[in-house]
Amino acid sequence: MSIPCRYAFVCLSMAFLLPASLAQAQDADERPRAREAGVIVGVFEPGPLNAITDVEGVRVGHSTVIRDDDIRTGVTAIIPAPGNLYTHPVPAWIHVGNGYGKLIGETQVREFGEIETPVLLVCTLCVWSAANALKEWMYEQPGMGEHTLNPVVGETNDSRVNNMWADPVQRDEVFEALDSADTGPVAEGSIGAGAGTQAFGWKGGIGTSSRVLPADLGGYTIGVLVQTNYGGVLEINGAPVGRELGNYSFRASIEGEDQDREDGSIMMVVATDAPLDSRGLQRLSMRAMMGLARTGSFASNGSGDYVIAFSANPSVRRPRSSAAPVPTEVLVNEAMSPLFAATAEATEEAIYNAIFKATTVSSARGELRAIPLDEVLEILREYNAIIEPL
Repeated sequence: MSIPCRYAFVCLSMAFLLPASLAQAQDADERPRAREAGVIVGVFEPGPLNAITDVEGVRVGHSTVIRDDDIRTGVTAIIPAPGNLYTHPVPAWIHVGNGYGKLIGETQVREFGEIETPVLLVCTLCVWSAANALKEWMYEQPGMGEHTLNPVVGETNDSRVNNMWADPVQRDEVFEALDSADTGPVAEGSIGAGAGTQAFGWKGGIGTSSRVLPADLGGYTIGVLVQTNYGGVLEINGAPVGRELGNYSFRASIEGEDQDREDGSIMMVVATDAPLDSRGLQRLSMRAMMGLARTGSFASNGSGDYVIAFSANPSVRRPRSSAAPVPTEVLVNEAMSPLFAATAEATEEAIYNAIFKATTVSSARGELRAIPLDEVLEILREYNAIIEPL
């Protein structure tokens, strides 16, 4: 059964169809986002939704696949801008933090500095079927002819609870995610491409956050969406949460206890309405890695850590074909520092949101348990890393 999960209530309304062990999504709404729990990251304020969709024109959709006793996965679609992305691509860049992954479309994005399709996130062995479905979806859009396409599809390995060898994400799921994508709130946690993923040995998933710069710094918005599936030693606002919970990489060697794997991956999608070309986006994308590092990641050998960054500002979106030069106005280098800081902050908070909102997921292959928030918040209080909600 494929469950469309753009909004949490959709999953909840269908929970009665699932065995009890699969219906943990019912408490997703009871788990707070990081900021709601008092985890205030950085100095800049988030946008109204505190999501990537605070960047005007960006849309997000999910399709969650829960089937039989071993399929726990899905697809998340990010549509960077309105209109035909092939005839009018958006400036973009892909930064490779650690390249152990199957990211389709990377080389053309880095060659042309543009993205011409939506971005899909799926499980590792689903990328080829998802890319083929994205190709079909693009050819159905107005204004398309017989052109080659460069689908952009990223992945993380959710095989702890998902049989990705069954190739469970197909055309229907991809179309469902793309057709349901909109500009509203983004469902987080164990949903879409995050249905079966982990973070620091706990259940992870999809998370998002945004930052809006003050007017005297340009007033631009940065939005980040992550698909977490990586390890390390979890830190939240500097507090050593992973160490205090006794769940961290290399624990077997240090304490002689069972060790959770430290390998894994993370996909980070960074959107902005700042007028940037691919060079500026290259610089911007690298700062997402700094936000990742603040959470306790060290980008292990077996981790695929990628950042896909794009500008949704209409003024830098050029036609694919033009006989005359096309002028574009972009920010100068001196104006980039506030955007760098906002990107690091939004990435860090997006990861925390993925962990806070994720619910326990189990299958015949294993189980990923939601992080115990009561214990986490007590640790954060002990280390003065939290502002108690009023």
